[in-house]
Amino acid sequence: MAESLLVEDLRVLVGAVEAVRGVSFELGAGSRTGLIGESGSGKTLTALALMGLLPDGLRAAGRVLYGGRDLLTLPDDELCALRGDRLAMVFQEPMSALNPVMRIGDQVAEPLMLHRRLGRRVALAEATRALMRVRIRDPEEKMRAYPHQLSGGQRQRAMIAMAMACAPAVLVADEPTTALDVTVQAGILRLLDELVEAEGTTLLLITHDLAVVASSCDRVLVMYGGKIVESGTVGQVFDRPRHPYTRALLDAIPPVDEDLPDRHLRAIPGSVPGLGRFPPGCPFRNRCPNADGKCAEMPPLAVLGDHSLACWHPVEAGI
Repeated sequence: MAESLLVEDLRVLVGAVEAVRGVSFELGAGSRTGLIGESGSGKTLTALALMGLLPDGLRAAGRVLYGGRDLLTLPDDELCALRGDRLAMVFQEPMSALNPVMRIGDQVAEPLMLHRRLGRRVALAEATRALMRVRIRDPEEKMRAYPHQLSGGQRQRAMIAMAMACAPAVLVADEPTTALDVTVQAGILRLLDELVEAEGTTLLLITHDLAVVASSCDRVLVMYGGKIVESGTVGQVFDRPRHPYTRALLDAIPPVDEDLPDRHLRAIPGSVPGLGRFPPGCPFRNRCPNADGKCAEMPPLAVLGDHSLACWHPVEAGI
């Protein structure tokens, strides 16, 4: 059964530097939320913090509330009991996320043995069915394979099978189609959509692909410089973007009705600063055409019904 997850003032610190800075949002039960932004915006660190999987040397602060408990303060054994069972994650690169010396079948069966207390034989039978469910051909053969013996698309399907094995209430998918070709990407995204729909799972989909979010999510969070700069329903944010960064992301997508020889991408000026190099105040101000001296202070969050943004100079709705 789907459940909600509430994030309040989440911060991820690398030493004294905040890589994620006061992020707050709610994943409503059964909702599908897209988290978008350029590489270096803090999307993956946010996901890892939610799951308690930050690398050594990084620290999370704030609150992540699930089932009345703060995941950031749970003892390791209690967090491990939730992770892989009620909370699951699909990682960017399955080749590094899967165990290279374990057979695929054993890896898919592991959460069933750990969280459902199934015996090895029953768990392996369930793992075979899980591979069939994600449409891996010859699942019995792939059960005996090691990760390096599978294609990139097969590895990602196996990771999805492992993540969904225990029918999690909340699934975090971090760039689940990275490094896959376009046709394989489409198949993986359709599969993920079908599984989440079938289980009623709450989904946080992290991606740089706005079209994917538009077609598969209800809500969207726009992240830049470790902060959520705009959020709302997909229709609100994509049809009537108010933050200059959101507008710039949408403008960078070429219209499909333009002739290819005349197509010009409208790139966002500059590049995403490195960790600790974002300007004070609004993190986008050194790339924003609307920036002025007021932007040296961080704007407060403006809530417009179900649509919120943090900007001193929002763009006109509909422009």
